[in-house]
Amino acid sequence: MSTAYFSHTDCLLHDMGEWHPESPARLHAIEDQLIASGLSGLIARRDAPLAAIEDIRRVHSEAVVEKIQRHLPASDDTGHFALDADTLINAHSWQAALRAAGAAVAATDAVIAGEFSTAFCAVRPPGHHATPDASMGFCLFNNVAIAIRHALAVHGLSRVAVVDFDVHHGNGTEAAFLNDPRVLMVSFFQSPLYPYSGE
Repeated sequence: MSTAYFSHTDCLLHDMGEWHPESPARLHAIEDQLIASGLSGLIARRDAPLAAIEDIRRVHSEAVVEKIQRHLPASDDTGHFALDADTLINAHSWQAALRAAGAAVAATDAVIAGEFSTAFCAVRPPGHHATPDASMGFCLFNNVAIAIRHALAVHGLSRVAVVDFDVHHGNGTEAAFLNDPRVLMVSFFQSPLYPYSGE
Protein backbone atom coordinates (compact mmCIF):
# COMPACT_ATOMS: atom_id res chain seq x y z
CA MET A 1 0.00 0.00 0.00
CA SER A 2 1.09 3.58 -0.59
CA THR A 3 1.32 6.68 1.54
CA ALA A 4 -1.48 9.25 1.49
CA TYR A 5 -0.43 12.90 1.48
CA PHE A 6 -3.14 15.25 2.76
CA SER A 7 -2.88 18.99 2.18
CA HIS A 8 -4.93 21.92 0.91
CA THR A 9 -4.26 25.36 -0.55
CA ASP A 10 -6.43 26.91 2.20
CA CYS A 11 -3.57 26.15 4.59
CA LEU A 12 -1.38 28.57 2.65
CA LEU A 13 -3.81 31.43 3.30
CA HIS A 14 -3.47 31.34 7.07
CA ASP A 15 -0.92 34.06 7.76
CA MET A 16 0.32 35.56 11.01
CA GLY A 17 2.50 38.30 9.49
CA GLU A 18 5.75 38.51 7.55
CA TRP A 19 7.79 38.46 10.76
CA HIS A 20 6.25 35.22 12.03
CA PRO A 21 8.31 31.99 11.85
CA GLU A 22 5.20 29.82 11.29
CA SER A 23 4.46 30.78 7.70
CA PRO A 24 3.20 29.38 4.37
CA ALA A 25 6.88 28.83 3.46
CA ARG A 26 6.78 25.71 5.65
CA LEU A 27 4.46 23.96 3.21
CA HIS A 28 6.49 25.15 0.23
CA ALA A 29 9.62 23.66 1.84
CA ILE A 30 7.90 20.26 2.19
CA GLU A 31 6.83 20.33 -1.45
CA ASP A 32 10.34 21.29 -2.56
CA GLN A 33 11.84 18.41 -0.58
CA LEU A 34 9.37 15.90 -2.03
CA ILE A 35 10.36 16.97 -5.53
CA ALA A 36 14.10 17.04 -4.80
CA SER A 37 14.02 13.58 -3.21
CA GLY A 38 12.00 12.01 -6.01
CA LEU A 39 9.16 11.10 -3.64
CA SER A 40 6.56 13.43 -5.14
CA GLY A 41 5.33 10.83 -7.63
CA LEU A 42 5.23 8.02 -5.06
CA ILE A 43 2.55 9.47 -2.79
CA ALA A 44 -1.20 9.56 -3.22
CA ARG A 45 -2.26 13.19 -2.94
CA ARG A 46 -5.58 13.94 -1.27
CA ASP A 47 -7.30 17.26 -0.57
CA ALA A 48 -7.81 17.81 3.13
CA PRO A 49 -11.53 18.04 3.86
CA LEU A 50 -13.03 20.44 6.38
CA ALA A 51 -13.30 18.98 9.87
CA ALA A 52 -16.78 18.67 11.27
CA ILE A 53 -17.42 20.98 14.22
CA GLU A 54 -18.32 17.93 16.34
CA ASP A 55 -14.80 16.62 15.76
CA ILE A 56 -13.37 19.90 17.08
CA ARG A 57 -15.68 19.85 20.11
CA ARG A 58 -14.55 16.35 21.12
CA VAL A 59 -11.29 18.02 22.19
CA HIS A 60 -11.85 21.76 22.57
CA SER A 61 -14.18 23.75 24.77
CA GLU A 62 -16.86 25.93 23.24
CA ALA A 63 -14.90 28.95 24.48
CA VAL A 64 -11.96 28.08 22.19
CA VAL A 65 -14.22 27.71 19.15
CA GLU A 66 -16.17 30.90 19.92
CA LYS A 67 -13.05 33.01 20.56
CA ILE A 68 -11.62 32.18 17.13
CA GLN A 69 -14.94 32.73 15.35
CA ARG A 70 -15.71 35.96 17.22
CA HIS A 71 -12.35 37.58 16.48
CA LEU A 72 -11.88 36.41 12.89
CA PRO A 73 -11.09 39.44 10.71
CA ALA A 74 -13.50 40.10 7.84
CA SER A 75 -12.74 38.43 4.51
CA ASP A 76 -11.55 41.70 2.96
CA ASP A 77 -9.49 42.65 6.02
CA THR A 78 -5.71 42.21 5.83
CA GLY A 79 -5.31 42.59 9.58
CA HIS A 80 -4.71 40.09 12.35
CA PHE A 81 -6.12 39.32 15.77
CA ALA A 82 -3.79 38.00 18.49
CA LEU A 83 -5.23 35.02 20.37
CA ASP A 84 -2.08 35.16 22.48
CA ALA A 85 1.35 36.80 22.16
CA ASP A 86 2.49 34.56 19.30
CA THR A 87 -0.73 33.05 17.91
CA LEU A 88 -2.52 35.30 15.44
CA ILE A 89 -5.43 34.77 13.07
CA ASN A 90 -6.31 36.39 9.78
CA ALA A 91 -9.46 36.23 7.64
CA HIS A 92 -8.54 32.74 6.35
CA SER A 93 -7.44 31.11 9.60
CA TRP A 94 -10.75 29.45 10.49
CA GLN A 95 -10.93 27.68 7.12
CA ALA A 96 -7.26 26.67 7.30
CA ALA A 97 -7.68 25.32 10.83
CA LEU A 98 -10.68 23.24 9.76
CA ARG A 99 -8.62 21.86 6.84
CA ALA A 100 -5.71 21.03 9.14
CA ALA A 101 -7.92 19.15 11.58
CA GLY A 102 -9.89 17.61 8.72
CA ALA A 103 -6.69 16.26 7.18
CA ALA A 104 -5.80 14.49 10.44
CA VAL A 105 -9.27 12.96 10.67
CA ALA A 106 -9.30 11.90 6.99
CA ALA A 107 -5.80 10.42 7.28
CA THR A 108 -6.92 8.44 10.32
CA ASP A 109 -9.99 7.16 8.47
CA ALA A 110 -7.92 6.17 5.41
CA VAL A 111 -5.33 4.23 7.40
CA ILE A 112 -7.86 2.49 9.65
CA ALA A 113 -9.89 1.49 6.57
CA GLY A 114 -6.76 -0.03 5.04
CA GLU A 115 -6.83 2.28 2.04
CA PHE A 116 -3.26 3.37 2.86
CA SER A 117 -0.59 1.96 5.14
CA THR A 118 0.63 5.42 6.19
CA ALA A 119 -0.41 9.04 5.85
CA PHE A 120 1.28 12.43 6.10
CA CYS A 121 -0.55 15.70 6.67
CA ALA A 122 1.17 18.80 5.27
CA VAL A 123 -1.07 21.35 6.93
CA ARG A 124 -1.06 24.50 8.96
CA PRO A 125 -1.83 25.90 11.44
CA PRO A 126 -0.03 23.25 13.50
CA GLY A 127 -1.64 21.82 16.61
CA HIS A 128 0.31 20.22 19.44
CA HIS A 129 0.33 23.26 21.75
CA ALA A 130 -3.44 23.92 21.58
CA THR A 131 -4.99 22.69 24.82
CA PRO A 132 -8.65 21.81 25.35
CA ASP A 133 -9.18 25.31 26.78
CA ALA A 134 -6.81 27.55 24.77
CA SER A 135 -5.24 28.18 21.39
CA MET A 136 -1.53 28.82 21.90
CA GLY A 137 1.98 28.40 20.51
CA PHE A 138 1.00 29.08 16.85
CA CYS A 139 -1.77 26.42 17.17
CA LEU A 140 -5.52 27.03 16.89
CA PHE A 141 -6.83 23.47 17.28
CA ASN A 142 -4.96 20.32 18.27
CA ASN A 143 -5.12 18.33 15.03
CA VAL A 144 -3.63 15.12 16.40
CA ALA A 145 -5.84 15.13 19.50
CA ILE A 146 -8.89 15.67 17.28
CA ALA A 147 -7.90 12.69 15.11
CA ILE A 148 -7.35 10.52 18.19
CA ARG A 149 -10.73 11.39 19.70
CA HIS A 150 -12.28 10.59 16.30
CA ALA A 151 -10.51 7.21 16.19
CA LEU A 152 -11.73 6.37 19.69
CA ALA A 153 -15.30 7.59 19.24
CA VAL A 154 -16.04 6.67 15.62
CA HIS A 155 -13.80 3.67 14.99
CA GLY A 156 -13.96 2.22 18.50
CA LEU A 157 -10.21 1.91 19.03
CA SER A 158 -9.38 0.86 22.55
CA ARG A 159 -5.74 2.05 22.65
CA VAL A 160 -3.83 4.78 20.81
CA ALA A 161 -0.17 5.78 21.12
CA VAL A 162 1.08 9.25 20.20
CA VAL A 163 4.78 9.88 19.63
CA ASP A 164 5.34 13.64 19.48
CA PHE A 165 8.82 14.66 18.35
CA ASP A 166 9.54 18.37 18.20
CA VAL A 167 11.95 20.81 19.77
CA HIS A 168 8.97 21.86 21.96
CA HIS A 169 6.92 19.79 24.40
CA GLY A 170 3.51 18.72 23.05
CA ASN A 171 1.71 20.18 26.04
CA GLY A 172 -1.68 20.48 24.35
CA THR A 173 -1.80 16.83 23.31
CA GLU A 174 -0.67 15.79 26.77
CA ALA A 175 -3.37 17.94 28.37
CA ALA A 176 -6.07 16.47 26.12
CA PHE A 177 -5.35 12.91 27.29
CA LEU A 178 -3.87 13.37 30.74
CA ASN A 179 -6.45 11.20 32.50
CA ASP A 180 -7.42 8.93 29.59
CA PRO A 181 -5.95 5.42 30.06
CA ARG A 182 -6.68 4.59 26.42
CA VAL A 183 -4.04 7.04 25.15
CA LEU A 184 -0.28 6.84 25.67
CA MET A 185 1.37 10.16 24.89
CA VAL A 186 5.16 10.31 24.53
CA SER A 187 6.83 13.66 23.81
CA PHE A 188 10.49 14.09 22.84
CA PHE A 189 11.58 17.70 23.21
CA GLN A 190 14.42 20.01 24.21
CA SER A 191 14.16 21.50 27.68
CA PRO A 192 13.86 24.20 28.90
CA LEU A 193 12.10 25.75 25.91
CA TYR A 194 8.56 26.97 25.22
CA PRO A 195 6.03 26.12 26.61
CA TYR A 196 8.22 25.50 29.66
CA SER A 197 6.40 22.32 30.61
CA GLY A 198 7.02 18.60 30.57
CA GLU A 199 9.65 16.55 32.37
